[in-house]
Amino acid sequence: MEIKVLIATHKKVELPQDSIYLPIHVGKENKEDFGYIGDNSGENISYKNDYYSELTAIYWAWKNLNSDFVGLVHYRRFFAKSRTLFWKKEPLSSEDIIALCEKHDLILPNKRRYYIENLYSHYANTHDISHLDKTREIIEASSPEYLFSFDKVLKRKSAHMFNMFIMRKALFDDYCEWLFSILFQLEKQIDLTKLSKFDARLIGRVSELLLDVWVDKNQFQYKEVGLLEIGSRFWLKLRKFLAAKFLKRKYKQSS
Repeated sequence: MEIKVLIATHKKVELPQDSIYLPIHVGKENKEDFGYIGDNSGENISYKNDYYSELTAIYWAWKNLNSDFVGLVHYRRFFAKSRTLFWKKEPLSSEDIIALCEKHDLILPNKRRYYIENLYSHYANTHDISHLDKTREIIEASSPEYLFSFDKVLKRKSAHMFNMFIMRKALFDDYCEWLFSILFQLEKQIDLTKLSKFDARLIGRVSELLLDVWVDKNQFQYKEVGLLEIGSRFWLKLRKFLAAKFLKRKYKQSS
């Protein structure tokens, strides 16, 4: 069984030295080469990285990998071992991932919970809600069988975020076919060139919410795994979250 878990990164950093992981330089087109395979090789949309974020790595994997399982993590976010020495979290090893894939077709991170608001209201408080409204219109027109799940998921107060997953390649191909057909239409409906660099990454943000729509509609069974965030800034994130909720301050930069 061949498994490849991509590590999306835009800079040279210390990464797990494990053959199951494949570091990929996202947005590499016209950027400095620091030794990782680039999302600008083979069939790719590297030039869209300013809008699609880690999705350019996902697209690259869809078009250029033939592994039995494909996954994506980030240079500062990994799936974590459930139990480690002295409670110090560590990324999953090859042995851990193989064991999971032998039992499950789809592995996702533990849900992020928002508690005091649902996914739709959270997006409305932090970004431009027209992004999600336009996405709903596209789904209604192009894949209406997903509309019920879209509405259902956006009313939830938790979601599998960060576009992180490990899944069987057949599922991955199906997901990407559906996902990118929607996102390419959304891109055409918004003039991304008039937005700030932070706001223009909306395609990547919308896609984070669509993963659960796809899972819910198809009733896929999945295994949840813990999340390791390197350099986590929990209190800063919490402060921004509360300011968005109660003071209506939109997000202006990543945290």
